[in-house]
Amino acid sequence: MSLIPLVIIIVVILFASIKVLNEYERGVTLTLGRFTGVKGPGLVILIPGVQQMFRISTRVVVLDVPPQDIITRDNISVKVNAVVYFRVVNPQSAVLNVENFMYATSQLSQTTLRSVLGQQELDDLLSNRDKINQNLQQILDQHTEPWGIKVSSVEVKNVDLPQEMQRAIARQAEAERERRAKIIHADGEFQASQKLADAAEIIGRQPAAIQLRYLQTLTEIASENNSTTIFPVPMDLVSMFMKKAQEQK
Repeated sequence: MSLIPLVIIIVVILFASIKVLNEYERGVTLTLGRFTGVKGPGLVILIPGVQQMFRISTRVVVLDVPPQDIITRDNISVKVNAVVYFRVVNPQSAVLNVENFMYATSQLSQTTLRSVLGQQELDDLLSNRDKINQNLQQILDQHTEPWGIKVSSVEVKNVDLPQEMQRAIARQAEAERERRAKIIHADGEFQASQKLADAAEIIGRQPAAIQLRYLQTLTEIASENNSTTIFPVPMDLVSMFMKKAQEQK
């Protein structure tokens, strides 16, 4: 009976000293406060009371950046949120160089988002989204490298505009569509006038062409049902008969 407490203590120590790390986990171990290595995945045995281990996941983390109030370079207030994709590539630096790498990355993402977007105009913020995302990714990756973190992507999600700015953008888009419609209409009129000028030039060189066009018009008019058509006789035909009558005299 006196051995039972000893056996229980030994079992507790064994359970406390045996750790299992998954394939995507690494264990940063400290022995008496000093870094002694990165272990895992698999079975890890620690000395209780002497060694300490920090579990670090190496999977990609999706960090949602909350909406930030931003004033653009052209003095327009907007709310912008984003999402950051990153992973720990150096567990040792993630434990030893920063107190809480998740919290630090979140705060850095928020301040960088406000700083970078505050230097952009509203039109660039709405149209050059890819360029802004790439700029954010490069800045965050540069600052988080000493923490053993690799930022793979940053995506600006939503840009919330004030109601009056939304109405102004809608009016601008409508005016742009009207401008394009007028340009297309004017271009069509210009092309039509060019074709008419070319046709007039051809008719001027070939007078018979006007007669053919005249006959074609009569054919089109005659195809209409229940209609009475009055048309003048071409002067060329009349002059031809008058000329023959004068010759007979």
